[in-house]
Amino acid sequence: MPEAYKEISLKNAELLRRGKVRDIFDLGDKLLFVASDRISAFDVVLPNAIPYKGKVLNSISAFWFRKLKDIIPSHFITDDVNEFPIELTSDEKDMLDGRSSLVHKGRMIDVECVVRGYLDGSGWRCYEQTGMLFDISLPSGLKQGDKLPEPLFTPTTKAQSGHDEPVSFSQVKEKIGTERAEYLRKKSIDLYMRAYDFAYERGLVLADTKFEFTEAGGEILLADEIFTPDSSRFWDREAHKPGGPQSSFDKQFIRDWLETRDWDKTPPAPSLPRSVIEKSVEKYLEVYRKITGKSLS
Repeated sequence: MPEAYKEISLKNAELLRRGKVRDIFDLGDKLLFVASDRISAFDVVLPNAIPYKGKVLNSISAFWFRKLKDIIPSHFITDDVNEFPIELTSDEKDMLDGRSSLVHKGRMIDVECVVRGYLDGSGWRCYEQTGMLFDISLPSGLKQGDKLPEPLFTPTTKAQSGHDEPVSFSQVKEKIGTERAEYLRKKSIDLYMRAYDFAYERGLVLADTKFEFTEAGGEILLADEIFTPDSSRFWDREAHKPGGPQSSFDKQFIRDWLETRDWDKTPPAPSLPRSVIEKSVEKYLEVYRKITGKSLS
């Protein structure tokens, strides 16, 4: 098993923030996003890291930022370590290669933009209880894993800790203004539909996803990560069968294992066995191959 990077430190860059997965460095008018191999579940960072995970997340995001730039510009500048405006040692370059991106600095819009094309996760649990997808009416008789009549925008809060909470589109308009809210909804659905078609041709069902946006230079930019196994629910197209849980390429495999433990979902989390780590590595590398058509070097 190759080395996994849990925390990133650089000699010539100031650490601005360490999130659940990313370490963010301040480079003046730009930021350096570095995807570690940390993994979280139920909003708790697990004690183990997953080798290759950071490279998969960063490289998939870079792939999509380039591919979808005609829909909306993004904060992404480059993931080539030789183009970073910072002096790096050879060891730092090796560590950052594939798992880091130089991005524009901006002001994040305080809404998580979620698009759902299928009924699962918290959306399914809500439908089971109320017959609705949060505040959106749906046909009766739908099953877990069913395709929705159309992709639906179901925004949430952006919680600094704990769980994001669903909010209505009316609340989003009140929070950030009608024009910006309408723009984010349209762009989110456009992005989802383009990526859905692309992924479907490659044997994947993109069930749902989430986006973040930032404002920089007077325009709204797509930000953070997009269409990764951490921000999206990818299913095996051939194995998709509504009526229960689906064969997925996201963190659900780890969540399912944790659910079998005697753990109250507060820190510290239990350690993952080697078999779960290896299976997780396999899933991350497979979804990378399916999306990009390449093997991760």
